[in-house]
Amino acid sequence: MHFITSALLLSSLFLSSILAKPTANGIIVARGGEDRDDDHDDYEEEKRQSKLGFQKVNLRVEGLTTTIFEGFIYSRGHVVSTPSGGTHKCDGTNNNANPNSGNTPTAALDTASKLARFPFDGTFEVTFDDFFITSIGPDTQTSTKFWGLLVNYQFTPVGGCQFETAKNDQVLWAFDAFNAAFILKLDGPNTGTVKRNQPFVVTVTNGSTGQPVAGATVKVTAGGSGTATTDAAGHASFTLGRGKYTFKAEAPSAIRSNAEKVKVN
Repeated sequence: MHFITSALLLSSLFLSSILAKPTANGIIVARGGEDRDDDHDDYEEEKRQSKLGFQKVNLRVEGLTTTIFEGFIYSRGHVVSTPSGGTHKCDGTNNNANPNSGNTPTAALDTASKLARFPFDGTFEVTFDDFFITSIGPDTQTSTKFWGLLVNYQFTPVGGCQFETAKNDQVLWAFDAFNAAFILKLDGPNTGTVKRNQPFVVTVTNGSTGQPVAGATVKVTAGGSGTATTDAAGHASFTLGRGKYTFKAEAPSAIRSNAEKVKVN
């Protein structure tokens, strides 16, 4: 997703209008990772949206070569339509998977696609009462590469309209996920804030197992420039001047990482 730089630009151009005119099924809160400076405002917004039946999740869509979408959104279960699959409910009660309706990964994907203006498609499998996602953005499945769904870095046991998310879940749609050696997870300093011109460490792990990933490339994707490679402990070191920076990690045969923001004072 080195579309992340473009995604951040898209956010700056369209976010105010998106938030001012949310769809009936959700809004985007922030793009490319959470802004740690807005905790109070975010808490108040979360209370307002919860009263309206919306749930906050961190949605990420990793395509073949770019990050198609990454950000916090409020969404809820609703009717979803795709060109190939038609119109069907997608609220967690599909196939009697849950007794009550709730937010789902496919509903969140549908919400983000409308707000951030990227296409997706999927067939509808009557046997499972669920969509099978076949394309998102520019990337369409092949005979050997498919879209996979993970929540909190674990493959879901059921489809994206049957699985109900919890608040702040990390929802990941990833192209060719089933062939990936790692699902990369990037963590920055615990405080999210470091001193300028002093080295600090970010850590890359396999999000599914927690094991460190050596040889991953960590890049500054917004706020400046810089690249580092992880060691055997999954650590990569950076020394940067004052500013706010966004990082992403990549590795061969791996799903690229989440965006991680670090503030340098």
